[in-house]
Amino acid sequence: MLKEMFKKPVYITLNKTKETAEPQVPEGLWIKCPKCREMLYKEDVAANRYVCYKCGGYFRVKAKNRIRMVVDRHTFEEWDTDLYGGNPLEFEGYEEKLEQTREKTKLNEAVITGQGKIYGEDTVLGICDSRFMMGSMGHMVGEKLTRAIERATKKRLPLIIFTCSGGARMQEGMISLMQMAKTAAALKRHSDAGLFYLSVLTDPTTGGVTASFAMLGDVILGEPGALVGFAGPRVIEQTIGQKLPEGFQRSEFLVEHGIIDGIVERKDLKDTLHRLIQMHKPVQNLNSLALQKHEATQRQDAVQINQDNRNLNAWDRVRTARMPERATAMDYIQTLFEDFMELHGDRAFRDDGAIVGGLAWMDEIPVTVIGQQKGRNTKENVSRNFGMPNPEGYRKALRLMKQAEKFGRPVITFVDTPGAFCGLEAEERGQGEAIARNLLEMSALKVPVLCIVIGEGGSGGALALAVGNEVWMMENAVYSVLSPEGFASILWKDSKRCDEAAEVMKITAPDLLRLKVIDKIIPEPEPAMPHNLEAVCNPMKTEIRNFLKSYLGQDKEEIARQRYERFMKY
Repeated sequence: MLKEMFKKPVYITLNKTKETAEPQVPEGLWIKCPKCREMLYKEDVAANRYVCYKCGGYFRVKAKNRIRMVVDRHTFEEWDTDLYGGNPLEFEGYEEKLEQTREKTKLNEAVITGQGKIYGEDTVLGICDSRFMMGSMGHMVGEKLTRAIERATKKRLPLIIFTCSGGARMQEGMISLMQMAKTAAALKRHSDAGLFYLSVLTDPTTGGVTASFAMLGDVILGEPGALVGFAGPRVIEQTIGQKLPEGFQRSEFLVEHGIIDGIVERKDLKDTLHRLIQMHKPVQNLNSLALQKHEATQRQDAVQINQDNRNLNAWDRVRTARMPERATAMDYIQTLFEDFMELHGDRAFRDDGAIVGGLAWMDEIPVTVIGQQKGRNTKENVSRNFGMPNPEGYRKALRLMKQAEKFGRPVITFVDTPGAFCGLEAEERGQGEAIARNLLEMSALKVPVLCIVIGEGGSGGALALAVGNEVWMMENAVYSVLSPEGFASILWKDSKRCDEAAEVMKITAPDLLRLKVIDKIIPEPEPAMPHNLEAVCNPMKTEIRNFLKSYLGQDKEEIARQRYERFMKY
């Protein structure tokens, strides 16, 4: 099962990081592990998916072995087996090199393409093979991949490419470089058709492949320890003499720096691919029987508001919303939804722990869920920046929301932040622009957006995840233009009057329901904690089902118009 990881490196699945291997699996009965250098029985290594059974080191995998790992038996149909690359620059000795490589590897080029089934799901695949001139991208690699992408678009099928390459093929010069634009253009048409593309980065993925189809996936996963980068470490060191940190350009480094979504181990690979294909099917093609079958239970799920809880004053609500024991976004996500898969990073700078997001199921409906995440102790709070997002956190959230729009998935956000982070680095990276961009893009999303304030809703940092068709609040949540302490300090020059400020600011759920800032209050018979969250979430889950049922049948333009008009009334 996929599960959330609170420490780095972050895996799509369980288990610790294993560094990748460099050598190929040699012929013969015994092979040497490239990491621990132990001699291994080859059949046992193959049975272990070409992972060392002593130290966990990864071997590189032949394309045909990769197909056996992930494609249902006897379902793969290879395409374009008659295509052979030529010598466009008439480079001396190149044709002989190609012929020798074909003879040695029994491959006609550095990529195999075709169609197969993954647990019954028709999928188009491209699998690069490093044995053929280090997987370098010549014109025929680009041609085969482009043809596969175009056929996937025509057949309306998902696409998975396993990358492994030393970059553009030097013997083909600028003709090789043109394959970067060629494959990217084909992928744009596949994306515009609303189809899913998954890129799986294996060791090594460098140069022109990294700067083209490898990094254009709707979801990008890496194998543990895979080397991935535009300029390889040796090129960087020799060109500018820069000393590189340990683990530089490995998959784990890319997750930490927000470039890829996560890491997948080979033992989980086929299950993960299948799960992602399922989650990226158009929502309108899924039936809503799961939503309908819960209709009869709606009334019996109702929870009465505890009278003592109802009598709390505004400052009490603030303190309750800030309690370190209070349920977090991840608690709600794991309680309300099934099979959550966290995706990471803004694809540009870093993965911000203050915002979590990914894919999950609400019954048979795939949804995108995003939340502002606090910690419960000092260590967690440091890694989560005390729930105060940086610009890259908001950009990660927006990336996931735009991905949801492409596939017609509803978006559900959980708001819980004292505010956006206001440090020097955040300002340097454009905090205001990142928040403004979220407001702009969320206002026009053509999928249903539900926003739930579960704790603190602090200023613009909260609003950046709260532009929804409906906005709900937990009974003990607060939602404010700034903190009561800040309000009292600015207006009255006395931050000690924060309890008085909380009352006049009208920041509680009943106040904001009267002002029509929110649409619904979710009862808390007791303050929402992990131990009682199941009881709190039962009626909330019924309400979410009702929300999905009412909006999923609407025209996408109508969904965006309704959200626009909601905010025009203020």
